[in-house]
Amino acid sequence: MADDTAGTPGKDVQKNDSSGFQRDDYAAPGLFASVAGFGVSFSTMFRKVATEEYPEKPRPTAPRFHGRHQLNRHPDGLEKCVGCELCAWACPADAILVEGADNDDTPVEQGGTGRFSPGERYGRVYQINYLRCIFCGLCIEACPTRALTMTNFYELADNDRGKLIFTKDQLLAPLQEGMLPPPFPMAEGLDERDYYYGKVASATEAQREYVDAHAAGLDSDDNGEAGDSGGQAGADPDAPGNVGAHAPGRHDVSHTENPTAANTREGAGL
Repeated sequence: MADDTAGTPGKDVQKNDSSGFQRDDYAAPGLFASVAGFGVSFSTMFRKVATEEYPEKPRPTAPRFHGRHQLNRHPDGLEKCVGCELCAWACPADAILVEGADNDDTPVEQGGTGRFSPGERYGRVYQINYLRCIFCGLCIEACPTRALTMTNFYELADNDRGKLIFTKDQLLAPLQEGMLPPPFPMAEGLDERDYYYGKVASATEAQREYVDAHAAGLDSDDNGEAGDSGGQAGADPDAPGNVGAHAPGRHDVSHTENPTAANTREGAGL
């Protein structure tokens, strides 16, 4: 039977959609429909604006905020990093470069290089590229000696890309009370396991005498001239460093003069 209302002029026809509701049910009645979308805007217009006065008054970060990394020390000053490179392997952004070296207990006067950490090895080169780092924290979870942790420092912006490659001299924790600057031997009668068990409280007198004697020997050999550092005073020839560091190393000076020099990682194809 045909619909007698179809085609009738002036007849208000309501059709159901697939869900069973009439189309007129979707329309909000009255004037409220035109201003309902501005309800959230109107409700926030008269609230007090919480303005953060940064950098004059920076807000404190959360206790476990993931900021700049730090290489920690043992209570006597020896480095906790053993150059195992597990942090570099765990980094998903490939932002960490570690090169380990063997500790040498041979006396310095006999050509020894000294001891920088308990155990067999230490991190001779340690670099973190903050242009790549995503601050995920996987590196500190992979560290077996708790040598690498993350601080609350987050102001890392710079207008020089080279200064955002932090090196060991920038990441290493400063010396605290009771600590000595490596290299020096481990506490007498203790081994690597004792260090990790926290049996070392501070540097011993024997360690202090060793450091004082080593420093006196360096002072007597120093003739006041800069070493092989490309003409930059205070640069350690064998230190990793970067141009933005306090004491750039040979790699960084050469890289500045010639980015593809053979003694740079870029020139060597590494």
